[in-house]
Amino acid sequence: MTDFETLNTLKAGLEAWWHPGVTVLLSMAITFLVYKGVLATVQRLTRSKTVPRLFLDASSTALGIAITLVVLNAILEAASQDLPLINHFRHAATLLLIVAVTWALVRCTSAIGDVIVSLNPVLEGQWKRARKVETQTRFLVRVLNILIVIVGLGAALVTFEPVRHLGSSLLASAGIGGIILGFAAKPVLGNLLAGMQIALTQPFRIDDVLHVQGEWCWVEEVTATYVVLRVWDLRRLVVPLQWFIENPFQNWSRNDTEMMGTVFITVDYSMPIEPLRTEFERLLEQAPDWDGKTRIVQVTEAGEANIEVRFLLSARDSSSLWNLRCAIREGLITFIQAQFPAHLPRVRARLVETPDQ
Repeated sequence: MTDFETLNTLKAGLEAWWHPGVTVLLSMAITFLVYKGVLATVQRLTRSKTVPRLFLDASSTALGIAITLVVLNAILEAASQDLPLINHFRHAATLLLIVAVTWALVRCTSAIGDVIVSLNPVLEGQWKRARKVETQTRFLVRVLNILIVIVGLGAALVTFEPVRHLGSSLLASAGIGGIILGFAAKPVLGNLLAGMQIALTQPFRIDDVLHVQGEWCWVEEVTATYVVLRVWDLRRLVVPLQWFIENPFQNWSRNDTEMMGTVFITVDYSMPIEPLRTEFERLLEQAPDWDGKTRIVQVTEAGEANIEVRFLLSARDSSSLWNLRCAIREGLITFIQAQFPAHLPRVRARLVETPDQ
């Protein structure tokens, strides 16, 4: 085809598309502007914290694009079949509509999770139920979003004719393909199943205090395949969900946040215990982190040179307990240094004279 023929073909195509193209652009612009006007009116007349408003705010952009693309698809379907490249434009519009609808559904699903969490706030005496609901909701919303994206991707691929024909061929080998896919996707499927088990059985919840692999940390986020743990020094520990099913871990706030801890002090045998007990009780009474429940002093070890005294105390949560233990330890050491310095741990030795040879 010569350049002249190419130009004539391009000119003919532009002339054929002039009226339909202007119609498409004007219709999409009018639809989008009307949608924006209706959206602004609804937002002005409704409160920002109502459930319908939360859904609308979360999916407004994606929903507006989806409605505009519905109009585009309707106009293209009504257009003449003789228009150049009409089938390609219809196919592209269908793909864009599938993407927009998938996006809107994902946003709506995420909004469902936000609504459920907002309807179950952390109130005094109900923190356990609220954290349980939040953990289950966050995980299930992520799983549902993954399923929506997979369905949307499948719907987009089916619009291609070669993929549609390939699908019928793949059905014949679905058994072998399923086995191969099962082995290949075993880590992902294992984590998804582990996440469902964790969401239902609740071995931990968001904001629970865990002791994992020697780290003291909080559950910060639960995704569909892994858990993000915030370590006490603000590092983030990312652990696959499958690990929590296959390995033991400590949950320090499974039923409640109250915890007990110990402080050990090593002193000489000559150290009187009663002054230590009195000072320990005085320090606890002045400590803002003590919950007022547990205060016990016991001699737990008697070695060859020194004795070990254990001070048992309690606090309302793990962070308060750590601060309380450090404060009590420092206070007891200061007390012994000031009042009983001679009773600090010492090493005794006896000199034995031997007769001269």
